[in-house]
Amino acid sequence: MPALKSSSRLSLRNGGRFSARHAEASKGPTPYDRIPINELWARYRESQEESLRNFLMEKFLPLVRYNAERIHQRLPDEVDIEDLMSAGLFGLMDAIDAFDLDRKVKFETYCAPRIRGAILDELRSMDWVPRLVRSRSARVESIRQAIEKATGQPATDDQVAEALNIPADEFDKLMRDGRAVSTRSLTQRCFPSDGGKDVREIDVIRDETQANPLGDIQRRDLKELITKGLSRAERLIVVLYYYEGMTMKEIGATLDLSE
Repeated sequence: MPALKSSSRLSLRNGGRFSARHAEASKGPTPYDRIPINELWARYRESQEESLRNFLMEKFLPLVRYNAERIHQRLPDEVDIEDLMSAGLFGLMDAIDAFDLDRKVKFETYCAPRIRGAILDELRSMDWVPRLVRSRSARVESIRQAIEKATGQPATDDQVAEALNIPADEFDKLMRDGRAVSTRSLTQRCFPSDGGKDVREIDVIRDETQANPLGDIQRRDLKELITKGLSRAERLIVVLYYYEGMTMKEIGATLDLSE
């Protein structure tokens, strides 16, 4: 892969095209192949070597293709996947420059939402939704509302497709194309912080894989509140029933008590 400098972004946005196939085909042995990845990250953070940066981009290039292909599946045929990959490449570049090994997060986990965000940002800036798709989506909604007004019931997809006089599979594709209009950027500004740094949508999305500290505190406070004034045995019963999910029969057997 040729060196990718900041000027590459401008040239790509002005009509250039990034070819992942070319990059993959041109990849050969490098001095970095035998070095553990954590050492490479530490070295890049210190040196900002362009050759090392390009090596990291080639190494994680499959992430760009994977995310571009997933997004492309939901888009009209008019959208070129190579354009999505060009945009995703910028997200990869930014992720490499900003990655902090000390956070103990895998780069793949850190990078994926930034690649997707860069692709979605590019789609928004290109106003990629064809006028025909917008027109058809508006017509579908108009027909759906007319059917619901006439019948007093929610319109089914079959009813709308029949009114449009198109087969079911074509209607399904039309709906997929229309749903892509509502794509939302995860990297757009959410609100400014006190430190002057913009907070993006991606920064405030809840991570479902991580425990919620506030929820833990609330559960602890609730536990203390409802067990206050109870005897030790009564507190134990409350904890086993509400927090451990045991039935009264199981608690009785455990504590040798009757239900």
